[in-house]
Amino acid sequence: MEGTSLPKPALAEAAPAESRNMSTVQLKNIKKVYPYVSGEKKKKKKDEQPEKKVNLQITDEGVVAVQEFNLDIADKEFIVLVGPSGCGKSTTLRMVAGLEEITAGELIIDGKLMNNVEPKDRDIAMVFQSYALYPHMTVYENMAFSLKLKKASKEEIDKKVREAAEILDITQYLDRKPKALSGGQRQRVAIGRAIVRAPKVMLMDEPLSNLDAKLRNEMRAEIIKLRERIDTTFIYVTHDQTEAMTLGDRIVIMRDGYIQQIGTPQEVFNHPANLFVAGFIGMPVMNFFDAKLLKENGKYLVDLSGYKVELDEEKQARLAANNVAPQEITLGVRPEHTNILAEGVKARVDVSEMMGSSVHLHVSAEGRDVIIIVPTVDMKENYRMGDELHFGFGGNVVHVFSKETEKNLEF
Repeated sequence: MEGTSLPKPALAEAAPAESRNMSTVQLKNIKKVYPYVSGEKKKKKKDEQPEKKVNLQITDEGVVAVQEFNLDIADKEFIVLVGPSGCGKSTTLRMVAGLEEITAGELIIDGKLMNNVEPKDRDIAMVFQSYALYPHMTVYENMAFSLKLKKASKEEIDKKVREAAEILDITQYLDRKPKALSGGQRQRVAIGRAIVRAPKVMLMDEPLSNLDAKLRNEMRAEIIKLRERIDTTFIYVTHDQTEAMTLGDRIVIMRDGYIQQIGTPQEVFNHPANLFVAGFIGMPVMNFFDAKLLKENGKYLVDLSGYKVELDEEKQARLAANNVAPQEITLGVRPEHTNILAEGVKARVDVSEMMGSSVHLHVSAEGRDVIIIVPTVDMKENYRMGDELHFGFGGNVVHVFSKETEKNLEF
């Protein structure tokens, strides 16, 4: 499936190009194939289709982990690669870092081809999930280590380490060893060790996944502040859509080695390119139904078991521009856009969850589990297990997906 690229967002104004190095990154038709180990390859019958292994394609070359990856990253942009485990996002990041060989395609940083450049010469820094701190060194020594290798002066090292420590609020821990720090403090040190080098590109591979929920929230806020204070480009990998939505200028959603969609957080939420993106982005997940797309008197409508809704003008225009024919569809409606009505689609309540500002109603309808989010102020009655209700939705919030291709029919 081809990636869908949407317009780039306006970025925060950067420092003049002449005052610092530019940090653009281009990935052109990047591909990663893990070759067979000697004797591993099995004979394939003639006309047999390439098989799948953990959803990754197996070819005569080997296991394809990343395929047809194309992305232009602007100077100082914060890009997030997101997707389920095994989708190829960390492999892509490691190819940018030089830790994985690029099978095919071109990696260009600031106009220079980097495919065969050693990792130490790419002017990048990487922050790992595991922190990867030296346990026998103090925080100061950990942060200073890469500068010492570059033969920087003691004065320059001290200045950069203390500046980074101040940015990350870890000055008071500079004399401590990593074992005396909490997980959040260790991750700050790992980030500090990366930023003292003033890299052109900062790579982050699931840096918050080892932290508890409270610390993850705090560190997300710290990373947002950090990117405003340092002149560098970020490429961040996560499987957590909340991190992706809160951190990224643009999000790259991946599945089985392919890009599914590229866009701002708002774009991928409001205009998912396909069924996978629609189900991956958003919590709780989008409700899906078997429905029909109709056209009556020149207008498109969706029909869910007799509940008909005319689509809004924007959706009408997109469907008409694509000359979409009436057909069986998968209808998507987010829980927050699903409303309780006097008349509509019939449902039975299974579970009612009080979430503070809203109530999450889990109901059975059309042979599926459906979630309806109702703001507490709008709750007119308390629903119990077994209660019946009716729900509906507006023509401006529905998403129509092809049964055959799973693509959003609007795009």
